[in-house]
Amino acid sequence: MRTRTKLYAAVLGLATTGAFVLSSGGASSHGYTDLPISRQKLCQNGTVANCGDIQWEPQSVEGPKGFPASGAADGQLCSGNNTRFAQLDRPKAPNGGAWPATKVNGGQSYTFRWQFTAMHATTDFKYYVTKAGWNQNHNLARSDLNLTPFLTVPYNGQRPPSTLSHSGTLPSGLSGRHVILAVWTIADTTNAFYACSDVTF
Repeated sequence: MRTRTKLYAAVLGLATTGAFVLSSGGASSHGYTDLPISRQKLCQNGTVANCGDIQWEPQSVEGPKGFPASGAADGQLCSGNNTRFAQLDRPKAPNGGAWPATKVNGGQSYTFRWQFTAMHATTDFKYYVTKAGWNQNHNLARSDLNLTPFLTVPYNGQRPPSTLSHSGTLPSGLSGRHVILAVWTIADTTNAFYACSDVTF
């Protein structure tokens, strides 16, 4: 009888663990950039206050994939079409000041880094940057960006580790404040993850 009880407990434990894995591995959200630091990470680490829900979920900026032909809508690129995170789309930080910017040098190599809380099968990572003379006074739109990515990192359906870094050359010929839009495209869902990083060339 004692053996049967132990077997039942083991089976019940496995079933519970399986249910937890299924419930926690759903389509919700799972990655962000911290090099250059993204707006969602600035909110999460307290550098920028009054950000709303994103401070608890920097990894959750998930929206439709297919950018730039489809995907997140103009004006909602930094939030990935997620109205809960609309603060990320605004040209000014929620505290009313400018979004803190990372200093970078055009024409030089830069190491980009992602942090993941769920490692989805991945198509690729693409990086876009705003054009010279872009409109800094409205929510980011396709018309502000060079829609040819300056860096594409194919991932061929693999799952990334919990931290992933890759290097690429930043565009030359830019000066002043710009935004880098990073897009992580998921291979086996209809979604992608978006991250906006403010930089100064």
